[in-house]
Amino acid sequence: MRSRPRTDSTLVATSVGVLIVAASAVGIAAFGASTAPAPGARLTPSEQGQTTVTVRVWDETVAAGYEKSFTAFERDNPDIDVEVEVVPYAEYFDQLADDVDEGDAPDVYWLNSSHYEDYAEAGDLVDVDAVLSGSARRAWSPAVVEQFTHDGSLWGVPQLSDGGIALYYNADLLAAAGVDPASLDDLTWAPGGGADDTLLPLLQRLTLDDQGRNAADPAFDGTVTQYGYNAGNDLQAIWYDYLGSAGGRLEDPEGASFELDTPEAQAAFQYLVDLVGVHRVAPPAAATNADPDYSRDQFTAGHMALFQSGLYSLSTVESEAQFDWGVAMMPAGPAGRVSVSNGIVAAGDAHTAHLDDTAKVLAWLGSTDGAEYIGRDGAAVPAVTGAQEPYYAYWASRGVDVSPFFDVIASGDTIPAPTSLYGTAQPALDPLLDQVFAGSLPVPEGLAAAQAAAEAAVAAAEQASDPSATPAP
Repeated sequence: MRSRPRTDSTLVATSVGVLIVAASAVGIAAFGASTAPAPGARLTPSEQGQTTVTVRVWDETVAAGYEKSFTAFERDNPDIDVEVEVVPYAEYFDQLADDVDEGDAPDVYWLNSSHYEDYAEAGDLVDVDAVLSGSARRAWSPAVVEQFTHDGSLWGVPQLSDGGIALYYNADLLAAAGVDPASLDDLTWAPGGGADDTLLPLLQRLTLDDQGRNAADPAFDGTVTQYGYNAGNDLQAIWYDYLGSAGGRLEDPEGASFELDTPEAQAAFQYLVDLVGVHRVAPPAAATNADPDYSRDQFTAGHMALFQSGLYSLSTVESEAQFDWGVAMMPAGPAGRVSVSNGIVAAGDAHTAHLDDTAKVLAWLGSTDGAEYIGRDGAAVPAVTGAQEPYYAYWASRGVDVSPFFDVIASGDTIPAPTSLYGTAQPALDPLLDQVFAGSLPVPEGLAAAQAAAEAAVAAAEQASDPSATPAP
């Protein structure tokens, strides 16, 4: 069994039998004998004699767009049936690793930047450059193409382009506190607070106890009924961006080692930990460590004034928030406003028993006609550039200005998305960072321990994949 990142795993699947339209927008290379079943591959003909191609994702809203997309696709490909499986993100990568190891992987599955390299290096992924026409890349977001190119080959068809991180706000709670939403775009944070820190004073005004006293009031008792902000062990939305805006980074430029035990990382994490444990303007770590969606749910329920997150929260906020809300720029730190920007690809299983049909599905997903369904209902920004306009049109029709998610990328520096180095170390890192945010591990000691644990996890994975390698001391 190959060594891969693990979390937990229980398959929760929603199968959608669907139809498919010719994948003519992206050409398919000739395969010759490539459709012969690979050793251990599963055969999945349907009762009607169709080939079944399985597509696995972790997002219900995008899956709904896929249903419509594949319904269109199958009309021109009646010999192919597509089934969409939805596996929650918390279990996704454990389930995928088990299925790949057992030779029972879906034909197409989503991957992020933290996990794809392991599968590519193990020979588990279809080389997109080899099976689709050489011009296919021109139709896709260059940033996502670059992110998933390894050793000169592209290892998935770009699907989602995540934009950057921004600040959702509850307009009603801001109005009650006398805060102009336009002022949010000028917020700054500074290590240790002080005159350069305008974020903390605002969060104190926006955090209320059960007597209506805000967190700046000496009588504030910490029995919070309204939080100012979300701060916690949330990689993409919170600490990774603070790390970047403190002038730090998670990995070295070559992606070969970690840089968590640094003054910049200590400054970023200490500020966030103090928001939770000292100033009490963000939910306790006991809640957010146990439930990654706790802060989002507090915001949509009207119990949090500011919620920092990405486009992936937009549909949920729009459907669940029963108050006026909007989006502003995220706070800037000592190094400015620095956001991560991420992408998702649909990767093909190299061991599929029906590569030609799988390639047709991949080509359709990479076409403008196939990808526009992702954005039609505002689920996500397609990484197929010609399919992005329906996404912008949808949110404009809803009166939502999504520009802060893109302005933060266009106007400032970005911090590169984590690579497979982080994916390998994440199971060792997360419990330690949970303790840091809970206050049971001081920030300097916690980050030092996290750095050591991450390096040990990577060394162990390398040893497991190559037993002849010399173990790390």
